[in-house]
Amino acid sequence: MTAETPDTLDHALVRSQGLDTLLRDLTDRAVREVPGAVACSITVRRADRLLTLAGSRGLPPGLDLRQYENGSGPCVDAAATGSPRYVPDLAAETRWPTYTEYALATGVRCVLALPLALEGETGAALNLYGLQPRSLAAGRETARAFAERAAGAVDAALRIERQRSSAADVRTALLSRSVIDQAIGILMSRERVDARAALDRLRRVSQNRNVKLRDLCQDLVDRVGRAGRSDGRQ
Repeated sequence: MTAETPDTLDHALVRSQGLDTLLRDLTDRAVREVPGAVACSITVRRADRLLTLAGSRGLPPGLDLRQYENGSGPCVDAAATGSPRYVPDLAAETRWPTYTEYALATGVRCVLALPLALEGETGAALNLYGLQPRSLAAGRETARAFAERAAGAVDAALRIERQRSSAADVRTALLSRSVIDQAIGILMSRERVDARAALDRLRRVSQNRNVKLRDLCQDLVDRVGRAGRSDGRQ
């Protein structure tokens, strides 16, 4: 029997305790599997802006952010165009002077950015960094295969997160509806009005006080509940 070293990224997804853990595992695994890689990150475009979802141990701080701020760099280009960007030696690179200067200052000399095809996302990339010129040359094919596998795992993880978020939104909506219905019932009983008139009054008060309708209704329900408990103790 060999030590537990799953051969597929699907195992990592199953074992993961969440999206953050999975993505961190992926970036660390990339560094282990791709020859010459000392750091890795995953870039995704969200709400029309790029952000780093995860970075491996040893990823120099600001390495991706500097690209996002300038709107240029190998990771940005790979995510935007869907085509790989390979920089054998940043010291000889002229396409992204501001980013290149910063990256060289962190000790990075070689960059390989591979696009990730993700469902529902407009741009994503797996970014690999090396400390020596052409240090990622021998690992380009390994990196390409890894990026293809990683895309499937990231897709699955993001889909799960979207489903969880959607379910949470539904629960919040149901709770809000319940509180509003309770508040409507209280006004109907107190003021002898129908449901429409009670809701209209709650909406007017909400607008006048610049308070969310749900918060206003929750406050009313809480006050009535406290009054009821107080009466019960007398």
